[in-house]
Amino acid sequence: MGGSADAGRIEILSAQELARTLARLASQVLETVDSTDDLVLLGIPTRGVQLARVLARQLEDLSGRTIAQGTLDPTFHRDDLERVGMRFGQATDLPMGVEERVVVLVDDVIFTGRTVRAALEAIQAWGRPRRVLLLVMVDRGHRELPIQPDFCGRVVPTRRTETIELRLMDLDGEEGVYLR
Repeated sequence: MGGSADAGRIEILSAQELARTLARLASQVLETVDSTDDLVLLGIPTRGVQLARVLARQLEDLSGRTIAQGTLDPTFHRDDLERVGMRFGQATDLPMGVEERVVVLVDDVIFTGRTVRAALEAIQAWGRPRRVLLLVMVDRGHRELPIQPDFCGRVVPTRRTETIELRLMDLDGEEGVYLR
């Protein structure tokens, strides 16, 4: 690591380790669902959206089938907007109805659990899935709600003042997971 952009950043997963982790997560999802026909990946903005796209490609490579994926923005269902600040919402984009489907919520990092709680509330506005699963690349601890991921790339205990960055080629021109 060199340059000022890398100052203060510690590599948690290299590009190769990230690729292996994504392959493992995709395999775990396929082992858990009965059929990819009813599977829908919903990325939570911002990095979860791109992570869901990458994961959908992995699942398609493994299963040979197209995987439905979209975006679920839980911003207006949050109970902590005064703490985290308001951001422009990203349009929820569902490729199909969620009724009786297996929905995998995809996010880059789980921290307090409040984003996931809001996403669970938001999804109810679109129907009643048969099952909702949670996939995250990094669990950094500090949960405020009893929410745990079903699939997790890496558990990285952090201080509350630290942050985790998922970098993806399509967005950042590099890949990896970093602690700041």
